Amino acid sequence: MLYTIAHFFRDKMGWLWNMVETINSQLFSIRYGKKLDELSLVEKPEGFEVIPIKDIPTEKLVMFFRNQPKETFMYFNPHAFDAKTIMSLQRNRSFLAYVLLDKEKDQIAGYCFNRCFFHGQGFRGRMVDINYRGKGLGTAMNKLLNEVGFGVGLRLFETVSKNNIASYRSALSASKVRVVEEMDDNVLYLEIIPS
Repeated sequence: MLYTIAHFFRDKMGWLWNMVETINSQLFSIRYGKKLDELSLVEKPEGFEVIPIKDIPTEKLVMFFRNQPKETFMYFNPHAFDAKTIMSLQRNRSFLAYVLLDKEKDQIAGYCFNRCFFHGQGFRGRMVDINYRGKGLGTAMNKLLNEVGFGVGLRLFETVSKNNIASYRSALSASKVRVVEEMDDNVLYLEIIPS
């Protein structure tokens, strides 16, 4: 229910969504900022750096999204992918987002985030670059997101389509899950259970 309401506001009432995002960011920072500062990440796939999106040039992120095939966005559409939106997310203290940077090629191989709320919930999402798929990076990013979210004390959720087989398998292989709701179009609303 909360998921549906949030998407309604994001898609139909952008001005209200932006206002709520600003307030949520401030409240989240007050409640979880110290825990985030003390968090030290362990889940790092070999050969890759984990970098917060605030430390990545905006244009590099925009190009990453622009270089993905159109069908990628059939299942992954958590926000707009233009420079203005990316800059806003880079400043948002409740949007805990990271890239996996291929150390050898200095190229973004994956993007992941926990969109967090001050009341203690986070919604995770991820995208693997077209050239890096099939290497287990989606699963690695899920583990990273679990480490961040559970590390600061959040309950984590996500939606995944059974039709998006790679993402569905990644969600299940990285985490214990509980199906909260079976939604339209073969989409599952999952709660991620700490292991």
